[in-house]
Amino acid sequence: MKQKPFTFLYSLLVLIVLNGTAIAQQTRLSGTLTDADTKTPLSGASILIKDQLTGTTADAAGQFTLTTNRRGPWTLVVTMVGYERQLVSVANAGQPIAVSLKVSTQVLQDVVVAASRVEENILKAPVSIEKMDNRAIRETPSATFYEGINNLKGVDMVTSGLTYKQINTRGFASTGNTRFLQLIDGIDNQPAGFGFSVGNMFGLSDLDVESVELVPGSASALYGPTAFNGALLMHSKDPFQFQGLSAQAKVGVNHVNDPNTGAALYHDYALRYAKAFNNKLAFKLNVAYMKGLDWFATDYTDVDATTPAEQKGRNNPAYNGLNVYGDEVNRTITGIGKVARTGYEERYLTDYNVYSLKLNGALHYRITPNLEAIYSYSYSKGTANYTGSNRFSVNGFSLLQHRIELRGANFFVRGYTNQEDSHDSFNSRSLGQQVGRTWVRDLNGAVVPANQADEMWFTRYTAAFQGKVQGVTTADHTAARRFADQGRYLPGSAEFDREKARLKKIQGLNGAGILSQTKMYHVDAQYNFSSALEAAGLSKTEVLAGGNFRQFSLFTNGTLFDDKGGRILYNEFGAFVQASQRLLADKLKLTVSGRYDKNQNFAGYFTPRASLVFSPTEAHNFRASFQTGFRNPTPSDQFIKLNVGPITILGGAPANSAGMNVYENSINSPSVGGFVNGFLADVQAGKTPQQAVMNNKDKLQKLNVAYIKPEKVQSFEVGYRGLINNRLAVDANYYFGEYQNFILNQVVIRPDNPVLGSDGKINPAAAQDILNTKYQVFQLYTNATDRVTAQGATLGLTYYVPGGFTIGGNGTWSAFNLKGANPNNIPAFNTPKYKTNVTVGNRNLAKNLGFNVAWHWQDSFDWVGSFNDLRPGKIQAYHLLDAQVTYRVPSLKTALKMGASNLTNQYVVQAYGSPAVGGLYYISLTFDQGMR
Repeated sequence: MKQKPFTFLYSLLVLIVLNGTAIAQQTRLSGTLTDADTKTPLSGASILIKDQLTGTTADAAGQFTLTTNRRGPWTLVVTMVGYERQLVSVANAGQPIAVSLKVSTQVLQDVVVAASRVEENILKAPVSIEKMDNRAIRETPSATFYEGINNLKGVDMVTSGLTYKQINTRGFASTGNTRFLQLIDGIDNQPAGFGFSVGNMFGLSDLDVESVELVPGSASALYGPTAFNGALLMHSKDPFQFQGLSAQAKVGVNHVNDPNTGAALYHDYALRYAKAFNNKLAFKLNVAYMKGLDWFATDYTDVDATTPAEQKGRNNPAYNGLNVYGDEVNRTITGIGKVARTGYEERYLTDYNVYSLKLNGALHYRITPNLEAIYSYSYSKGTANYTGSNRFSVNGFSLLQHRIELRGANFFVRGYTNQEDSHDSFNSRSLGQQVGRTWVRDLNGAVVPANQADEMWFTRYTAAFQGKVQGVTTADHTAARRFADQGRYLPGSAEFDREKARLKKIQGLNGAGILSQTKMYHVDAQYNFSSALEAAGLSKTEVLAGGNFRQFSLFTNGTLFDDKGGRILYNEFGAFVQASQRLLADKLKLTVSGRYDKNQNFAGYFTPRASLVFSPTEAHNFRASFQTGFRNPTPSDQFIKLNVGPITILGGAPANSAGMNVYENSINSPSVGGFVNGFLADVQAGKTPQQAVMNNKDKLQKLNVAYIKPEKVQSFEVGYRGLINNRLAVDANYYFGEYQNFILNQVVIRPDNPVLGSDGKINPAAAQDILNTKYQVFQLYTNATDRVTAQGATLGLTYYVPGGFTIGGNGTWSAFNLKGANPNNIPAFNTPKYKTNVTVGNRNLAKNLGFNVAWHWQDSFDWVGSFNDLRPGKIQAYHLLDAQVTYRVPSLKTALKMGASNLTNQYVVQAYGSPAVGGLYYISLTFDQGMR
């Protein structure tokens, strides 16, 4: 059996832990933290021993206890959001430690790691970066911390359902964003078969998230190919620092005044327990469960592409409703026109009762005060409704993750695996089509096999319309449809439910079920040489290096990939180096980095980045950067091989089409029409078929379609971040990017014979293949040769008002320029030109009482996606108002929170074909860090 890529790493860590040093004599340090002005206890403050991993947090009474095996004296580093950082010297363990922290208006004096992979002040980050700290997460007015990310500037959030929200930055948004990286404690939480993260469905619970950092724009130079448009880094709570029992119960209601259904209950429960032993061994356990009634997709707009606008609607014989499935099957009947089958509305096909279950735990062992071994396990399972090329019910889908890590003060080595299982997932559109093939009768009233159902339905329709059926009105579309639909299973009937249940279990083209059991194995490491350089007298120089190896193991049992004979395996690796130098008395910092990545199916790519930050004072910081990025095609882009009858969808990896002679021997599909029309005209004029072929064959156009390759971007960014008069925080940013090699689909015709003859011209035999239907149609994955540009600007302002009020606002402008590119070759920008957020809050409006309000508005724009065959659908301008009020009971370590997402209950559509989303009103009770 082949050894997994990180098996050696796992064995190494086990040996290190088993052979770790014995627990040394422990010393206990205890104390109390209070607000210097109000003298009230400070809950949640962080206390670390300087230059060690050892640390803890203060409980609800402001008290803390930590143990160490290092001899005194000690220096404690005490930090809390909104307060000045303080160093406290402790001479002996018996000394009472009382720390009073002063309120700081310089809230932006916060530490981030996402921008450079090393700790740095957020003011001096080389690129635009956003952060939600622990307090912001607790006080978000949104129903979950993940929804609260939408209030950060530059963020686009698209809601496909109650359990599935997708975020993006810098344009080209989608409901399945393959251009954006999402990490949890360094783990890529995407199901590898999807090629993108499913929101926070397989992520953290609100109780266990410590902070969130967002990097808008390409971060490939440090994080690799997936961080093409940005990266989101989520950090969970360390069990050494955040100990005790925490529990949360949240109950709410949605679907208020929803015309599709009555109001429905929403439940969200979470439990976390963490415990440390002698500052040597710690563990944590998390359980989270949410369930509710999803939003209904009920847009029945007629989107048939060939019907004039004034003729569209339910009475259109070719009616194709956006959220109606089965009516995509159509025929153009001589003398009648275009006719579509009768479909089923989505609400009768999918399951809107959704849930999310998250189970995870971690074991931390400190081998030495500066060397820690970690093992973590995560299992998530849930149901969501997702809008992609179709509407999918991700039903009971699970993601299993194992992580092992060895972490020191200057390095880490990490290995993890992601294992997905689609379980009962299905395609709602395919389900509607397949149910429609189970009941069709022939002209004698006998039910025909499914593979004959569509043709027979149109035969019945034609006979009825032409007056060949007794008792049916001639030339009446309504009557013809009624006759063709005789025996149709109605939604809610026993027959309909029986066939729906049966077809959901059939995976592949004959049913609606989806099978994916893809795995991903990943190993990465990083080392910071700064300490060694400082010891060598180079204290102003920082050098960081790292690399990773990743293996994909694809398996769909032939339902999506050509993998009936076994799993498809492929590898990729990358390595980076970053160097920084501080100059001009530390007022100027220059940083350069470069990364090389190689996927076994593509050429290697080098992605450099350079930045400078000029800080004339601590409060004013100017930045500029040049960045490059790239994105590898997803597993589906590379290896899909799906014969759907009239067309075969074929991924662009060379090995995927080996021996098929498709990319090399294809005809441009639009040129076929000109050839056929010319041939028919010549035959009607009296020419022989052979003469007609020779006269018109050169109207066919041969294609040399390129195999798929990674997308690329180059961008330039300038910005300023600072604090004015210790009251007004400002963050301004402008970026300009140029994109190339966009991944797209191209439809081609492959004849049985070579397209070109020995003379280099169109082969008459290939032209004859077109007339004799001796050809196959393919949808190929390839790249556009066009270059396009995107630019934008963001401005964020936060004002700290005396009395504890914080008023914030941010705005984003985004623009896309096709230049001279073919608009059919460019994926959708899907981004409003303008959007803005305004927040107002005060955590101490009265004793133990706080509130927060967030208002979001965005402009209208055209959404283009594969669900509607890349035809634009208008997303109207909308606004959302979130609000919460929190009352804290410190003596009980409890907080009561009442709030609402979309308080005004505006039903808004955020992606064309997705449901209209209304308000969610909730009340939660949170008990935090008891039993410490």
